[in-house]
Formats: sequence, C-alpha cells, structure tokens
Amino acid sequence: MAVPGKKATKQFSSSTTSMGSDEDLKVYCQPCDRDGPRLPAHGYCTNCAEHLCETCFTLHRRHTLSRHHTLLDKTNMPQTLSPATPRQPDNFTKPCPKHNIEMIKFYCHDHKALLCSVCVTLEHTATSCKVNYIPDISGQTINGTEYQDVLKELNNMAERSSKILQNMKKLNEVSNKSLTEALTGILKFRKEINQRLDELERHVKEAAKVIQEDNSKNLKTVETACGDVLKSLKSSSDVIKHLNTSKQANDLFMELKHAEQMIKDYEQSVSKLSEYEVKEYKFEPNEAISNLLAKEKQLGTLKGRLLSPALRSRQCLHVDKIGIKTSQDGNHCFITGMTLHTPDLLIITDYANMAIKIVDISIKSVQARHNFDSEPYDVTTVTQNEVAVTLPFRKTIQFFSVSRKNLQKKHTLQVDGKCFGISCHKDKMVVSYLNPAKIQILLINGTVLQTIQDENILKNPNNITTSDNYIFVSDYLLKTVAKLNWQCEVTGKYVCTAGPQGLTMSDDGTVFVCIDNNTIEEISGDCSEGQVVVKDIEYPQAVYWSAETCTLYTSSRVTPECDFIKLFKLSK
Repeated sequence: MAVPGKKATKQFSSSTTSMGSDEDLKVYCQPCDRDGPRLPAHGYCTNCAEHLCETCFTLHRRHTLSRHHTLLDKTNMPQTLSPATPRQPDNFTKPCPKHNIEMIKFYCHDHKALLCSVCVTLEHTATSCKVNYIPDISGQTINGTEYQDVLKELNNMAERSSKILQNMKKLNEVSNKSLTEALTGILKFRKEINQRLDELERHVKEAAKVIQEDNSKNLKTVETACGDVLKSLKSSSDVIKHLNTSKQANDLFMELKHAEQMIKDYEQSVSKLSEYEVKEYKFEPNEAISNLLAKEKQLGTLKGRLLSPALRSRQCLHVDKIGIKTSQDGNHCFITGMTLHTPDLLIITDYANMAIKIVDISIKSVQARHNFDSEPYDVTTVTQNEVAVTLPFRKTIQFFSVSRKNLQKKHTLQVDGKCFGISCHKDKMVVSYLNPAKIQILLINGTVLQTIQDENILKNPNNITTSDNYIFVSDYLLKTVAKLNWQCEVTGKYVCTAGPQGLTMSDDGTVFVCIDNNTIEEISGDCSEGQVVVKDIEYPQAVYWSAETCTLYTSSRVTPECDFIKLFKLSK
C-alpha cells in the first residue's frame, strides 16, 4: 500500500497482462516508471509505443530525436498497456571517430552514417536528417536482408580480388617471357656488330631489366593489395557471422555499416587494380647502326603493347525469360536500354510505350513504372539509389530515385542535342548524340568536360559503356565498336560483321555487344579479337552483364520476343 502523501516508486512491466488492484488498472507513464515516481499517463507516442506523463509528453515534442513522433492525447491514447517491443540492450562500446569520448548510438538514414549524441546535436538534427536510436532499429539486422546482402557483397569482392590477382600473374608471365625473347634478340643482333656497341647494349639491357623490375614491383603491389583486401574481407565476414550468430545486433548493425563502407572503399581500388597496364615486348634492331655505327646513340628500342586477358571459351548453360509487357502498355515493348540496379532489380527503358520499368528478377515481374510524354532511350545507374534516363526528343536527361517498388522523379538536366546512349562512371557521364553525331563527357551537374565529333569514328553512336580507364561506343552505320580513353582519344577499334547495338562491360574488361546478325559477341578489351557467345537471338537490342551471376540480360526488337527480357547464363 502506498504511504499517504508520498508517491509510489515501485517498478512495473509494460508487458503485464493482469492487474491486481484499482491502481494497477490505470495507465501510467512508462519512462517515469522505469527510473522515477509513478505518474498517470497524459498521452501516448505511437513511434515509441509508450504512455507518457504530462512532463514527458511535453519534452517529447521538443527533443531532437522525437519532435516528429506521432503523439496521441489522453482521450485518444490506448487505455491499456500493450506488451513492449523487445529492444536490444544499449551497451555501446564503439567510440565515435569524431568525438572520441562519445559512443556511437544513432544512425542517420540520409547520410548513411553512424553517430554519437554530439553528432546528432551538431550536424544531424531532426530538422535536416532522419535519425534513429540504434536499439530501436537494430533488431531487424539479425538474419535480415542487409546481413545477407553484405555477406554476399563481401564474397563477391573476394572473388573479384582473387580473379584480378590470377589474371595479373598470367599477364606478367607473358610480359616477362616476351622480354626474355627480346633480350635474346638483342644478343643475336649484338654478335653481328663490334665491341663499339657494348655500352649501347648495356643501356638496352638495363631498360629491359627496369621494366622487369617494374613488372615484379607491380605484381607485388597487386599481390599485397589483393591480399590485404582478401584479409580484410574475410575478417569482416567472420566478425559479421559471429555477431549474427551471437545475436549482438548493435555491433552487427555497426559492423554491417562499416563493411558497406569498406566495400565502397575497396571498389575503387580493386577496379583500378583490374585496369593495371602490362605490356608485351619485342626487340626491334636499328638497321642503320650497321652503316652508321659511329653516329647512332642507341642499339634499339623496347616497344610494348597493352596486354588484355585472353577471351575465354564460354558456353551458354541456361536460357530463361521474363515477361515485361503490362496491362498499361498500348504497344509491343521495345527495350532500348537497361541497367542492373541491384542483383535482382533490372531497370529498363521501354521506347515504344514511353516508360521506364523496374523488373524484379527474383519473382519475374514488373514492380513499378513511370510514364513519359516522350520516348526514353537509355538508362544508367548513377548512385546506389539513383538512375538517369535519356529523353532524346526532349533533349533532356531525367534523374530518378529508385526503391524496389517505386520510381521517384527528381531533377532534369537539359543538354544541347538529341541524347541517346548514356553511361555513368563515378562523378562523370558519357552521353552520345545523333544529328549531329557526337559524344560528350559531362559532370553529373551537366558541366561539359569534353566533346568529340569525328565522322571517322562517329556516324550513329547509339550506345555506350564505360570503365575506369576507357569508353566503348557502338556505331551502327560504321559497324564498329570504338575504344576511347577519358581524353576522348581513340585507342582501339573492332569491326563487326553487322551493325552493333547495345553493349555492356564485363568484370574482366571485355565487352559484350548485340550484333544485327542475330548474335551477341564478346570483344577483348583491346578490341583485337571477338567471339560469338550467344547465337540465334533475333535482332538483339539492349544487353547488360551481371558478373555476380554470369548472366546476360538481353532484349529483342521483333515480336513476340520484344515483350520479354531473355537471360543467358554463361560459363565462367
């Protein structure tokens, strides 16, 4: 029984299902009940699922993290206590990198950042950011989608690193072998001339040795970098698995966020490693030395050409298809562009029905669409949550935010021509235009960095794909796939047997391209050779490669195949 004139301070559980007295039948403030006097409830917060006294109710409206919560007054609040949602214990141990004496306790969804209370107060206020207290949201990470996705990405990154290291070793073997043969040529040529060439011979040998040392140094760099990546990825994967098994949700949540950032950080460095340039050498003797030995200053030169991984023999292991025609479509589909936004979400542009669609690969269904008043042509992934679509007859690029079942229209970028092909790489976009034919490199904000307008390589440049170092453009009229660097200099060209259409980059640096002879070809990264990987596909139009599943997603422009996306599973 309570002492007269003094408030009771006993604790009670919000999950209590039976009350023993009239006092217990009343609804009390749950925060005060945990660490203060028992006070009658004045209202209810639907976000926190807690009853609040008048003081807590007022403070709840003012606090940074709760001012936007939905509050119910005394007449509308629940009149009984409901079982509380279990929360993870708030035993925080990870210090904030900015404020070392503070522990990380919050997460900002807008900036995807782990925060301490000081960060929230100074930089991530409720007026500008959506911030959650980690125990309120961490429970969903145990065996959740994010847990599975991060582990999958860690494994994918580990596989990519291993593959890059293997390719680098093979290319170095070829390069070093070619240098050995070049040195043999030097010795053979050296025997035909007199002792006067000793010094020149030494210079060339030293040059070859320097290159070999550079090769070894570069290989060591790649070995070290890939080794570090693999070690970090395994360590992170092990920690995540352990935290998930032991159900340490807070640490798991934070470790997942750290892992996601680590994957982003490694993405750039691993991509750069895959573009490492290795050359093959041969010795070219200077014939003039035979007649003008006294006037010449060098024995010969070491000329190199970039080595690309050899095209691997591929087999088409499985074929599947997904229907993409919907009840809203008045015409047969004509898919001219596509990008794989996540491993199971394909974004496609339907030129004939003036729409962009989200296709869920896992359930083989169109999940969302956005209709235009003009024909869209191509689409590219800009960021993790954003894509861009070209509208050639509006001379605009339209940006969208993307979720699994939603396309939200964002800003529009006006360009100076009929924009068709588009490919985004980091903070830059490469866009192709017709009438006149040209290519532009732009920043995301629309600033034009480079323009190339050359009839020798550009007459009908419909489609583009990009990597860290190169841009590939298919030209239907010239029947070529041109390779350019980011300074818009042509470094290679592949001549097709018929007009090329859509193209996509593989994880090995090769390019898959749709050819109007009912095939899809794979072209080597240096454009020196090609091979047919898919046969008997009627007029393929657009294509996208998934390195994770070794799958080509393709569209056709003839009925009835145009109403389907075909999936070709290829051998590695």
